Amino acid sequence: MGMKDIPLTLGGIFPMSGSWAGGVACKPAINMALDMVNNQTDILPQYRLTMKSNDSECMPGLGTKVLYQLLYERPTKIMVLTGCSSVSTFVAQAANMWNLIVLAYGASSPALSNRERFPMFFRTHPSATLHNPTRIKIFQLFKWNKIATIQETQETFTSTIEDLEKRVKEAGIDIAVRQSFLTDPTNAVRNLKRQDARIIVGVFYEDMARRVFCQAYKEKLYGKKYVWLIIGWYPDNWYKVHDDRHNCTAEQLEEALEGHLTTEAVILHQEPTMTDVGMTSAEFTERLNLELKTTDPSLITGYPEAPLAYDAVWALAFALNKTAIRLAEKGMKLEDFDYYNEEIAQEIYSAMNSTKFLGISGNVAFSSQGDRIAWTQIEQMRNGTYSKLGYYDYVADNLTWFGTDKWIGGKPPPDHTRVIDHLRVVSQMLYFAMCALAVIGIIAGVACLIFNYRNRQRRCVALSQPNINGLTVVGCMLCLSCIFLIGLDGKFVTPTVYPFVCQVRAWVLSVGFTLSYGSMFSKIWTVHQMTTARKKDHKGVQIWELYTVLGVLLLLDVAVLVAWQILDPLKRDLETFAMEEPTDTDEDIQLRPQLEHCISDNLSVWLGVLFGYKGILLIFGIFLAYETRSVKLKQVNDSRFVGMSIYNVVVLCVITAPISLIIGNQQDATFAFVSLAIVLCSFLSMGLIFVPKMMELAKHPQRDNQEIRGLTDSLVSREEEERHQRMVNENEQLKRQIADMEDRVKELNKRMQVKVQQQRNSTGNADTDNCNTDNTIADLSTNTTRAAVTFADQKTVLLKQDGAVVHQATRFQLDDGVVVAPDNNSDSGLASWSMTRSPKASASDSEPFC
Repeated sequence: MGMKDIPLTLGGIFPMSGSWAGGVACKPAINMALDMVNNQTDILPQYRLTMKSNDSECMPGLGTKVLYQLLYERPTKIMVLTGCSSVSTFVAQAANMWNLIVLAYGASSPALSNRERFPMFFRTHPSATLHNPTRIKIFQLFKWNKIATIQETQETFTSTIEDLEKRVKEAGIDIAVRQSFLTDPTNAVRNLKRQDARIIVGVFYEDMARRVFCQAYKEKLYGKKYVWLIIGWYPDNWYKVHDDRHNCTAEQLEEALEGHLTTEAVILHQEPTMTDVGMTSAEFTERLNLELKTTDPSLITGYPEAPLAYDAVWALAFALNKTAIRLAEKGMKLEDFDYYNEEIAQEIYSAMNSTKFLGISGNVAFSSQGDRIAWTQIEQMRNGTYSKLGYYDYVADNLTWFGTDKWIGGKPPPDHTRVIDHLRVVSQMLYFAMCALAVIGIIAGVACLIFNYRNRQRRCVALSQPNINGLTVVGCMLCLSCIFLIGLDGKFVTPTVYPFVCQVRAWVLSVGFTLSYGSMFSKIWTVHQMTTARKKDHKGVQIWELYTVLGVLLLLDVAVLVAWQILDPLKRDLETFAMEEPTDTDEDIQLRPQLEHCISDNLSVWLGVLFGYKGILLIFGIFLAYETRSVKLKQVNDSRFVGMSIYNVVVLCVITAPISLIIGNQQDATFAFVSLAIVLCSFLSMGLIFVPKMMELAKHPQRDNQEIRGLTDSLVSREEEERHQRMVNENEQLKRQIADMEDRVKELNKRMQVKVQQQRNSTGNADTDNCNTDNTIADLSTNTTRAAVTFADQKTVLLKQDGAVVHQATRFQLDDGVVVAPDNNSDSGLASWSMTRSPKASASDSEPFC
């Protein structure tokens, strides 16, 4: 048998009229392909392809009828070519019953990708879902992990979105917002805005696209914060078409569309190179135009799909050629095929499934669902025109990106409002200012220690327990060094180091406080013990007592801190605050303030223990300081200054501790408040203890190794102290005796006044008679008359002349006599009259003077 002698008949169903008359351009393309295949000696060398066809008018019923006609008319059809999605759906379902492979050149419905419904279906026309892998690649390119979708409620678009949902889930991308509409996209677009959608995939027909973007313009759902990805097979000027169903101008739509992306299948090979089908894409276009006898291909329906139809013939030719080789190995032939031969049908199916070549429409390959695996191109609208950004080859998973994308704002927008964790840290200026104060305090502490050591033999220093004073300074220096640790936060240390800083901070501050305050407490405790009655016979300060008190406090601190660190160690915790808008940028970001804290599971318990016994120590310390406020001891000559230091420490601690807990979420205020409290406590304590000694030694320096007595000489000895104490006790007893005597005198005075009153009442009449006697009347006709009579204090004296009262005067008692002074209304000539009191007269006599 000669070359190409065995015919293989194909069945053709073409929509030559109807809603989509794609057969007008696709059928001539298929005929061209059949001629090219039959002229190739290396493809199907023994077989010649022929075709029987009819018109379906893109109607499912008519298309099914054409299929049955092809089936029942000889010869047997080895494969069926079809176009139009609705016709292909029915044909593909029915052809399976006759073991026929159906190859569609013009069907894009995603529903045809269902292998359970269409087990023998393939298509060279890309499915609408072909855009989804490209979209996912774009998402991954720009690191968009959160998208939104809006679709017109049509079967094609619903299937597309369902496929997209599956693919993005596998890629780890989340569809945060899903919206759909039937006739009016207004509410759907508003919901996108309300739910803060940023990367929006829209699938809808061209007329709905205009309405969607009109509403997007009204909702301001465009600009540098948003990216739209839509279908790319609209005409380039689709948004300029007049449409009465929206009220936006072309300029407004262009503004809303600026920067949006489109994806569409590449259905014409873009390179000028030779393809596997024997011609370039330019040569194909030229020959097809000659076949169609047209100079304006845009007027011919199905012209864009013509390369797909051409490649469909080549795809089945390559598949049949491969099948023939496999069948030959089994002793079978292609011409043995009939509608009941499942084995040959499966061989054809396997060959179609593995077909891959470079055709006029680009790389031709089929997925496991029978879909055309083609390149897609990505375009972006800039200033009203579309510019190519790149191509994506799904088979090779290769994205060719030109890098020509341009974005409003200069860079691709994020897929959501980026939330940036903003760690609140202590102000750098404040931190270094407080650290500077701490350094000054530490230097002052070193100076105090040097002073304390060099002058330890001087009486002024030696009698103040210099070793304990040195521990006080060391404690203050530890507290000051804790300022460096309090200000350490995420600006300086990593989250893993921060818990260690928390532990060190607790140890340094607690031990430093105990050394400084505990040293002062031990001194004031000793002073109090020595001045109590049961200790008055104590001969001197026992240094071991001071160290014992301080050691007990330190052991208590260490015990609590060790138990805390072992049982419930401190760790880093972040307190999160309400979102804040950044003030120094216009980027689409929000700040989530966070603040570091040192916490543990039972933090309140441990703080309660520490604050509890330290609080008791503070209260007890201020009580002892008050009790010993006026005590002077030669052995502790600075007890009053120590007491004043304790007052300051207590007051500052009482204020600082609760306030620092209240303002704990304000890092600068907390750091400043605590640091200042530490600085004040340390400076005041060191100043009160050491400055008076420095001043005293400066006033009374040591000369020729002899102590110049100053502050020390003014101090009383032990015997003088005891004598002073005895005198104080005697003075108290005398005060009590005087008070008793005064009470007795008051009682006697009251009794005497009662007696005098009684005597007056009994002698009133007798006195009146005496006043009329001659020897008691001063006769003023003579020059002077004196009389010695008994009298009472401050009596009224009546002076008569010729039986008439001429003067009234008041008598005053003196130590040795009585002066009679005239009243203001009396005659001035009588002002010199006076009476002299009898030496034997009693001050208590009640006799009147007349």
